[in-house]
Amino acid sequence: MELTKEKLLGFYETMMTIRAFESKAVALFAENKLPGFVHLYLGEEAVATGVCANLGTKDYITSTHRGHGHLIAKGGKVDLMMAELFGKATGYCKGKGGSMHIADVDLGILGANGIVGAGLPIAVGAAFASKYRKSDAVAVCFFGDAASNRGTFHESLNMASIWNLPVVFVCENNMYGISLCQRDHMNICDISDRASSYGIPGITVDGNDVIAVFEAASEAIKRARRGDGPSLIECKTWRQRGHFEGDPAIYKDPAEQQSWLEKDPLPRLAKRLIELKYATQTELDQIQASAAEQIEAAVKYAESSPLPALTDVLTDVYAG
Repeated sequence: MELTKEKLLGFYETMMTIRAFESKAVALFAENKLPGFVHLYLGEEAVATGVCANLGTKDYITSTHRGHGHLIAKGGKVDLMMAELFGKATGYCKGKGGSMHIADVDLGILGANGIVGAGLPIAVGAAFASKYRKSDAVAVCFFGDAASNRGTFHESLNMASIWNLPVVFVCENNMYGISLCQRDHMNICDISDRASSYGIPGITVDGNDVIAVFEAASEAIKRARRGDGPSLIECKTWRQRGHFEGDPAIYKDPAEQQSWLEKDPLPRLAKRLIELKYATQTELDQIQASAAEQIEAAVKYAESSPLPALTDVLTDVYAG
């Protein structure tokens, strides 16, 4: 796909919407308005945006416990998402899923997941279904660096490889599995090297460069659509907050934190847009303001929505 002015501005709008949603979640959690745990995507916006820009409604994604950005990039509605974070009946899962378990099958969002690495076999299943139905739909699985140490990762890549399934595995390597740095939980620098064990392509890209992510994902997704099988993309990025909201992240080196903050994906794209004369700073400020207004409206929707009724406690829990 050609990277037109409209597409690049669309990237910025999506990334800014994710940033606004997550920044508001920081404030709401601090005010004790959000129940349960909240794992934020701040700093990783370029990955979801670059990948999902290549997908349509017919395509599938599986997400993680840090999944708000994936859902917004895939077309999720921020008012329904916010209501779910509040535990309200109008949320995507009627208030029963919370931050870590939002799903919208109609959009191909097969669910965020609180279990590390659990989205991998789900994505393989969706890709198998697509191939079985002779559809050209592709499944994309987002997962973190530590999930690549789990059996589900290796089993999923192996099965996808031997069956030549249309799935793209996207590792969001934010360098830390909870509080443990990648260099302390694996003996390789690039997780993409693990692709060679299964005879599939693997590539590492700058996960804070939305254009690099978009181009790598475009190639992998086109490859999957034409029947050439799975790929592994490693996007090196950085979560700017702790593992969960409330985690002080004292395990991070302050100098390393500052170094990564200087590579924040949003200012990088803004600088590119201004250099290309695709937008002025004033126009980018307007996009930011619009995103903030959208999120404020979502909060009002969530706050005014009812809590689930006690009579619905078992609704959608058990299948008949």
